[in-house]
Amino acid sequence: MIGAGPVRPVLIWLAVGGAIAAAGVEAATSPLLAWRDAIYIAGCFAGVAALAFLLVQPLLAGGYLPGLRLKLGRRVHGWVGGALVAAVVVHVAALWLTSPPDVIDALLFRSPTAFSVWGVVAMWAVFATALLAALRRWQRLWRLGHVGLAVVIAVATIVHALLIDGTMGPVSKAVLCALVLAATAKVVLDARVPAALRLLARRGRRPI
Repeated sequence: MIGAGPVRPVLIWLAVGGAIAAAGVEAATSPLLAWRDAIYIAGCFAGVAALAFLLVQPLLAGGYLPGLRLKLGRRVHGWVGGALVAAVVVHVAALWLTSPPDVIDALLFRSPTAFSVWGVVAMWAVFATALLAALRRWQRLWRLGHVGLAVVIAVATIVHALLIDGTMGPVSKAVLCALVLAATAKVVLDARVPAALRLLARRGRRPI
């Protein structure tokens, strides 16, 4: 009988890989892609990839992916962050080439569709995170800003994805979004609880 130790890492990788693969396969077989040109399809899959990266990112940052040392995981976290920025750029650029007026309306927050507003918020938060990474020498600003922006990116992207009736199937999309939310919440809580404990400890050492 296999112990719980070897099984848990396998289950984690299967859950992450399965959720991403299911979303990708369902998007690839979507009837909404029929007769669409290559630019539109590339933009759709860039959006799917961006959502998948958002699942992997907090898991890498928190060291929750088995088999990866925390230092290596955080290094990969940076690489995936760059891939996330690239995926967002491809997604928006493809939408621009497909329908420039819609993209302009979305960027100016005058689009009649709510998902466009959430998508633009997520996009700017991703770009702000990339800019903040360049200023990482300011550690306190980096930590506070990175966590805050990560929450904004995750929430805005989830709402954006759920409001769209697009290439991703409703079930696989909902599962992937739920996992992104859970992973982000786990990392944020794990980061904040030790910080709160340290603050309480410092206060406890102060003379009365």
